[in-house]
Amino acid sequence: MSDASFFSDLLTSIAERGRRLLGPAQKAPPARGGVKAACEALLEGRGEASRVALASQIVQTWLVSDEPGRAAFFDMMLKEFGPDEARLENAIAAWRAEPSQEAAQAVNEASEPRRQELIRRLALAPEGVAALVKMRETLLGLLADHKSLKVVDDDFSHLFSSWFNRGFLVLRPIDWGAPANVLEKIIRYEAVHEIHDWDELRRRVEPDDRRCFAFFHPRLVDEPLIFVEVALTKSMPATVAEVLDPGRAPIAAKEAGAAVFYSISNCQEGLRGVSFGNFLIKQVVEDLRHDLPEIATFVTLSPVPGFAAWLAREIEKEDTEALPPEDRVALADLDDRAWMDDPEKVERLRPILTRACAWYLVHARNSRDAPVDPVARFHLGNGARLERVNYLADRSPRAVRQAHGMMVNYLYDLGEIEANHEAFFGRGQVAASASVKRLARRSKTTGEAKTGEAELAK
Repeated sequence: MSDASFFSDLLTSIAERGRRLLGPAQKAPPARGGVKAACEALLEGRGEASRVALASQIVQTWLVSDEPGRAAFFDMMLKEFGPDEARLENAIAAWRAEPSQEAAQAVNEASEPRRQELIRRLALAPEGVAALVKMRETLLGLLADHKSLKVVDDDFSHLFSSWFNRGFLVLRPIDWGAPANVLEKIIRYEAVHEIHDWDELRRRVEPDDRRCFAFFHPRLVDEPLIFVEVALTKSMPATVAEVLDPGRAPIAAKEAGAAVFYSISNCQEGLRGVSFGNFLIKQVVEDLRHDLPEIATFVTLSPVPGFAAWLAREIEKEDTEALPPEDRVALADLDDRAWMDDPEKVERLRPILTRACAWYLVHARNSRDAPVDPVARFHLGNGARLERVNYLADRSPRAVRQAHGMMVNYLYDLGEIEANHEAFFGRGQVAASASVKRLARRSKTTGEAKTGEAELAK
């Protein structure tokens, strides 16, 4: 039995004991009208067994509720479990009368919404943490139409950032001998390159030149939070076919010169915004360096999910800085859905799409003055360097739709990671190789733009 299973069983036992203490009238989950009273009771100073039982009842009530009932629960958290206003007013008055660190701390404590403590106590239920992650997943889906619930989501996010701190996560390798329920979840949660069946999964985790690692949390038994798939190769790949070709010849791990992170998938929508992907990559790099010291290159083969949408907007602009006029004209070839099957169009678009993609990654910014592309933000923020732009690297329907088949290599140079990270967050600087910088040169003139074509042959 795992430690997590033992802990869950222990909480279940405590909950059963608590239900007996509460008496027959409270053994069943409270009716919807009684949820508020149950939550108030949970916040009172009852014994541990009673609190576990109450938390379990509230959680189970929420889980069996319909969508309106779940939404009503969040509305109740918003309206009924905010800060204690009287306590907060008294704390503020005391601080104004006699400012001190103690008085400031009292204001800080009084300003905390009661729902934060409610969330903490709901986590006492045997499957409480898993249920809370599910709650936030539902809550995120409500925010577009119920913007006032954003403050409730902020409370969930605040607590989750502490509960899912790197210090509480466990890195586990996933191989073909892993439990079947874990392997099934790897298939289900794969978000970059779909795994179609068990044979394909086996090709990704069993050969000597393939690795998979996942972060787990002690309170989420056999539920991966995020996982990365790694290919051990002789050199940096330029296409996904080199990595996933079912007919490829595996190599011995000791023959590899590069470790390629070709798929990173977040598994729990309820943990959106909780950052642990950067810790995952850095930990995997350390583990691989320890086991395979001959590997000198750590690189990704990453999608560019926002490129096609951005390019479509730039094509429509008369004054776009990203595209010379003749490139905008040539990009009309993209209107032909079969352009990838036309060798002439493929070669005509090669320099144009490669330059445009480099410009997008280096210069395009969102409203917060950060790179537009979410994958670029992730890797550049981790300290990686934009190393190479790869033309028609992925011909899958999703990659064609999102990025016209483009992919990118981000290089994790261990000697530069910290400097790149600081430059990115301190000055908004994108670390890029010399060849990518030349491709991404800001220019609208034909002559200057075409000098970048020489880089395509390197």
